[in-house]
Amino acid sequence: MSNFRFTPYDDVNAILGEVLTGARAILGDNFVGMYLDGSLASGDFSYETSDIDFVAATAREVSVTQMEELVKMHGRIGQTDSKWAIELEGAYIPLPALRRYDTHNATHPYIDRGASNLRWEHLDVDWVIHRYVLTNWGVALAGPPVRSLIDPVMPAELRQATADLLAQWWAPMLDDPTHLGHGGYRAYAVMTMCRALYTLQQGDVISKPAAGRWALTHLDERWADLIERAMNWENGRPMSNLQETQAFIRFTIEQSMRNLPR
Repeated sequence: MSNFRFTPYDDVNAILGEVLTGARAILGDNFVGMYLDGSLASGDFSYETSDIDFVAATAREVSVTQMEELVKMHGRIGQTDSKWAIELEGAYIPLPALRRYDTHNATHPYIDRGASNLRWEHLDVDWVIHRYVLTNWGVALAGPPVRSLIDPVMPAELRQATADLLAQWWAPMLDDPTHLGHGGYRAYAVMTMCRALYTLQQGDVISKPAAGRWALTHLDERWADLIERAMNWENGRPMSNLQETQAFIRFTIEQSMRNLPR
């Protein structure tokens, strides 16, 4: 049993403890803090379907030697038999880049869900949204309050980041639906569209489950069945057909174009 009590889940605490302990040892005085992001922070974590989102704040960019050691650490964790071994998604971001998103200063060590290889990755505009979640709900595993490290994110920034993300990541799936081949990703897409529509209208961010509930009461009934199936999706169960999902993505993109000045 883990000695850490970050969350209600012992196995989640154990793997977070491994990452935190290892990162502190490797980074030394470059370590500033580590924070929970995503559903574990916002309160809608699902033990069955969620991943573990974290952000490590560093005083300066990770050095070559530190990166080599962090890669080894995450590789070791990924080989364990923990349910969460390859369910980590996080980044190591220096303070200047964490304070305000800048696409020209957005390449940092990053690990994605489903992998154990930490790598240098350009963080997309969705990190504007991550920063908003961190400032409002981020949980400090170690270090100062994360709100003190990040400039406030304004509603207009959230709306623009959401529209940009729809155009850059989701719009190409209307022509090349490879990513949408798995039912789980289609469910994820539908829930992400619900949250995008909420953000475009409200200039705020809520969890995907909360966004799904909002969408059921605010969108046309033609989307209700699709949203309900996405909200109730479990691994191995069938999910909406591809055309339905693409239609909802297209609808969301059209809404973003109507709601933002171009």
